[in-house]
Amino acid sequence: MPTILAIESSCDDTACAIIKENKIIANLQANQSIHESFGGVVPELASREHMKHILPLVHETLSTANCSKQDLDAIAFTRGPGLIGSLIVGVNFAKAMAVGLQIPIVEVNHMQAHVGAHYIDEPTPEFPFLCLTVSGGHTQFVLVKNYLEMEVIGQTLDDAAGEAFDKAAKLFALPYPGGPNVDRLAKQGKAIFKFTKPKVEELDFSFSGLKTSILYFIQKKQKTEPNFVEHNLEDLCASVQQTIVDILMEKLQLAAEQTGCKHIAISGGVAANSGLRNAFTELGKQQGWTTYIPKFEYCTDNAAMIAIMAHYKFLQGDFASQDVGPLARMKF
Repeated sequence: MPTILAIESSCDDTACAIIKENKIIANLQANQSIHESFGGVVPELASREHMKHILPLVHETLSTANCSKQDLDAIAFTRGPGLIGSLIVGVNFAKAMAVGLQIPIVEVNHMQAHVGAHYIDEPTPEFPFLCLTVSGGHTQFVLVKNYLEMEVIGQTLDDAAGEAFDKAAKLFALPYPGGPNVDRLAKQGKAIFKFTKPKVEELDFSFSGLKTSILYFIQKKQKTEPNFVEHNLEDLCASVQQTIVDILMEKLQLAAEQTGCKHIAISGGVAANSGLRNAFTELGKQQGWTTYIPKFEYCTDNAAMIAIMAHYKFLQGDFASQDVGPLARMKF
C-alpha cells in the first residue's frame, strides 16, 4: 500500500494530507483570513497566500504523520477545477517536489474528490450509489459506479447552491464566509418567508432566479420598512436556507427514483450545512435509503479527499506526466 502526500489548492485554503495503507494519518489546512475584509475570495491574494503557506504546511504535515520525504511513494495534487492562480501553486509545487524525490505524481479532479470523501471512513457506500455534490461553485448529481468511474447525470445550469447562500448573506450584510453565518442564524429563526423556486426540467438545477427573488423581496420590504433585514434577520436566514434545502431534496428524490439507487450520499462544502444534513437524514428515513454524509472536515475543501482518490489511482498505475498543467475548468 502506498504512502502519498496530497496537496489541495483550488481556492483560498491550502491543504495537505498524507495517506498510508489506505488510512489518512495527517490532514492539515492553512486558512486565508485575508479575504474577510473583501467579502469574498480575491484570486491574486489567494495565490500569494498559497505560496506563503504551502512549504511550511507540507513540513508540518510530514511531521504530524511522523513521515519523512523518503517515505513517500507519490505526490498527489488538485489539477482542477478552481482558481487558476491557486491551482498553479499546488500543481507546480507537487511536480517540483516529485522531481526532487524521483517519485510519480497523481492528478486529481477536485469535484471527483468531493465524492471520494465517502471512501475515507467506514461505512463506505455500496456501488452503485448516487451522490449530490453541493459547493460554492458546483451543484450536481453523480452516479458512482466504482471508486474511479463516475457520471454526472444532473447539474446546475447557472449558479450553484453555495452561491445562493453567499448572495443572500451579502444582502443581509453578514460577514464572509456567508454560508456558515446563514446556517448559524437560521437555527434561531423560522422559515416564514417564501421565495420563488425555479422550474427546471429533470435533474438539473438553477439558482440564479432564486437569488433575484431574494433581492427583489428585500428591496420591496425595505421601501416601507428600512430596517426590515435587521429586524427579521434570523427568519430571513431560516427562510432562505429552507428554500434551498427544499429544492435540493425535491430533486434528490427524483434522482433516486430515476436511478433506482438506495444508497445515497451528499458531499461538498454545503454538505456541512446543518439544515441540509438534517433534511437529508430525515428524507432518507422516509424513503428507506441508506444515507452517507462525510465528517465536517471532509465536506469543505480538504486534502484528505485528494489523497483517497490518489490512492485508488495509484493502485491502477494512473500517474500524470511532468508536463501536466492546471485546468481552471477541468471537466468531470
